[in-house]
Amino acid sequence: MRYLVVGSGLFGSVFAHEAAKRNHEVKVIEKSNHIGGNVYTKEIEGIQVHQYGAHIFHTKMENIWEYVQQFAEFNNYINSPVANYNGEIYNLPFNMNTFNKLWGVITPAEAREKIESQKHDYVLEKNPKNLEEQAISLIGPDVYEKLVKGYTEKQWGQSATELPAFIIRRLPVRFTYDNNYFDDPYQGIPVGGYTQIIEKMLSHDKIDVELNSNFFDKRSEYLNSDYKIIFTGMIDQFFDYRLGDLEYRSLRFENEVIDTDNYQGNAVVNYTDAETPYTRIIEHKHFEFGKGQKGKNVITREYPKKWNRGDDPYYPINNERNKKLYSSYVKLAREESPNVIFGGRLGQYRYYNMDQTIMAALQVVKREFETIN
Repeated sequence: MRYLVVGSGLFGSVFAHEAAKRNHEVKVIEKSNHIGGNVYTKEIEGIQVHQYGAHIFHTKMENIWEYVQQFAEFNNYINSPVANYNGEIYNLPFNMNTFNKLWGVITPAEAREKIESQKHDYVLEKNPKNLEEQAISLIGPDVYEKLVKGYTEKQWGQSATELPAFIIRRLPVRFTYDNNYFDDPYQGIPVGGYTQIIEKMLSHDKIDVELNSNFFDKRSEYLNSDYKIIFTGMIDQFFDYRLGDLEYRSLRFENEVIDTDNYQGNAVVNYTDAETPYTRIIEHKHFEFGKGQKGKNVITREYPKKWNRGDDPYYPINNERNKKLYSSYVKLAREESPNVIFGGRLGQYRYYNMDQTIMAALQVVKREFETIN
């Protein structure tokens, strides 16, 4: 078989690697001037800078953890972000350290009692209709107003009363003094950055990688070739937005090299007030425990923005309208493009963590090569 993999992010690279291992020829085309998609890291001042936002690998799946460690050694970084609300600093996820700072409570029972007493002042529906109702039903108005409302409205560009409740159903709330954001048993950052993982996945004599190559410049040629296509771009763009545009949120990143070893004391600080235009500042040096050039640092401010055609799409907006539209595109794909497999966040219009992306790619690998063999 000959495969054309469109996009060199995690999904496409895992598939390319596994296909080449099975002796299939693979051509990977990437519209950017680098491989790796959104997990791409670049060394600046001896620091591995996450070019497209903070990426902390975490998973509950032992098989996925073992799989990714073929390609890199991981450190034991634990994600413990903090929130800055108008100069007040709070621990995330919401835990006993957060509640102690807010109210002076000491025990879990006191924290639960405080949250319940605050919720009594609100008429709460059994089934919350929007994000604001959902958040207040989980953690009460104090935590919501200081640590959820402003951040979330900046992130999504909408009022919390207009956002669906499901966005915040997974909100981690812990009644322990534990600042570990994830409860996954396996987590860390690859020593030397993420780009090496993609490089190793694609370093096979059966794989040809072509950068600065846009699928749509040769769309007809590729579709009429003998390639089977793995497409990891936007499914609606593949069909020239024929049924309408799926909606996304985009991001803008502002990097700054600064002359200090320690800028904010933490890898990730979220700005949860409404007035600060960015949602967070990432200090990349802390991902690798201070490694990098002495006296130098790199920080990144992250600005959410409305997505328009031509912008990089980051987050699918999974409301009812978009779910129905995506289902229509899936039906169209089955009818018109049976030789194309759509994968990844954009091809499957789904918010994937890195481990879920790898798992989804391996599931496609299993279906594809079990069928062929």
